[in-house]
Amino acid sequence: MLIDDVKIKVKAGHGGRGSVSFNKTMMSLGPVGGSGGNGGSVIVTGVSDLSALNQFRHKKEFEAEDGLYGRDQFRDGHDGKDLILKVPVGTVIHNLTNAEVEEITQIGERVVLAKGGHGGKGNFHFRSPTNTSPTQFQPGLPGEEFEFRLELKLIADIGFVGFPNIGKSSLLNELTKAQSKVANYPFTTLEPNLGVYYELILADIPGLIEGSSVGKGLGIKFLRHIERTKIIFHFISAESESPAKDYKTIRKELGLFNKALLKKPEYLFLSKSDVATPAEIKKKLTVLKKIQKNAIAISILDDKSIDAVKKILNAIKTKKIAKK
Repeated sequence: MLIDDVKIKVKAGHGGRGSVSFNKTMMSLGPVGGSGGNGGSVIVTGVSDLSALNQFRHKKEFEAEDGLYGRDQFRDGHDGKDLILKVPVGTVIHNLTNAEVEEITQIGERVVLAKGGHGGKGNFHFRSPTNTSPTQFQPGLPGEEFEFRLELKLIADIGFVGFPNIGKSSLLNELTKAQSKVANYPFTTLEPNLGVYYELILADIPGLIEGSSVGKGLGIKFLRHIERTKIIFHFISAESESPAKDYKTIRKELGLFNKALLKKPEYLFLSKSDVATPAEIKKKLTVLKKIQKNAIAISILDDKSIDAVKKILNAIKTKKIAKK
């Protein structure tokens, strides 16, 4: 199960207390108390593993190490160790305490969730001409403490959208060997699946239905994943009795969720063409070509149609490389 929306609490480490100590053999030299170490910070870093948020399914609270106390002979306490939490690239970080929002867009990118507290100064730092034996010290400051919502929004080059059970997962498997679950019933895909076609990341979004934008079916839980895709591959099943209506229904749901989705480049496919007669395919494809003149019929059992899809992908890949 892909966990893509969680709430966690994080607490950075407390700064260590400063030391009060004196040179026991040469009192005239005065104080020798060292400062406390800084508390560790809580940091998130981006990784390619989409399942990285699964670690937060049961454990919800995380703390970094406290700084150690200062010691005598000017010895400062060690800093607390930072706590590094791994999150998938595409994670949006909502600070529920102060309403700030950050996001992880690259592998290795880091965001500090909570800063560790500063270590307190030892009595050595309070010496003065008028106070050669100070007993003052600082206790160290507490680390920051916040509550966060971590929301994964997939970052993919191409998103596969359409009604349930229209062959999206089968095509993803054929193109990328992604091994997505495939079966002849609706909502086989219960979570987004990713595959890589050379340099292109392809995302199979779970099937949409009328009302998805208001939570029906699998609802808006997965609609948000389409927001980050650069290009949409829209699939209409050859089994559909009304391809134009199906197309308009999905487009309506995309627009209701986020109008910006309607502005993304889109390719239109009549999928599962092997289940209909040539005459039916021709009739339905004619309808779709009125919507988008470059619409094509495809089937994973038809090598020529798969080659046609690969040709489109190769052209997209070439443009992506050229922009680098």
